[in-house]
Amino acid sequence: MIDTLNDLKQLVVKAAAEKKAFDILVLDLRERSDLTDFFVICSANSRMQVQAITDSILDQVYESSYKLFSTEGYNSGNWVVLDLFDVVVHVFHKDVRSQYDLERLWGDVPLVEVPHQ
Repeated sequence: MIDTLNDLKQLVVKAAAEKKAFDILVLDLRERSDLTDFFVICSANSRMQVQAITDSILDQVYESSYKLFSTEGYNSGNWVVLDLFDVVVHVFHKDVRSQYDLERLWGDVPLVEVPHQ
C-alpha cells in the first residue's frame, strides 16, 4: 500500500527503471500547477519498450491500490501519459521526447532526486 506521495514517485521510478527506462526525471510542479504535483518523465528505445515500461508502472500501481485516472497514447507507443492525479507520468520514445522537450518547457521547476534501483 502506498502511504505517501513520495512512495508513489519512487514506485513509478522503480517500475520504469526495471524495464530499462533511461533519462528518468522527476519535476516538482507544486508551485506551478494546480493540476498535478509531479511529472515523471522517462525514455525508451522502441515503441515496444514504451509499452513495457507503461505496463510495469501500471502493474505496480494496481498492486498498490493507488488509482489510475487516465491513460493516453498506449497504442501508438510514442508517448504514453499516465494520470495518477498527484503524479503524471510521461513515457516517451526517445525521438519523440526530444521533439516535445518537456524539460525545457518546465525548465524553471525544481528536479527531485528519486533513487532508482
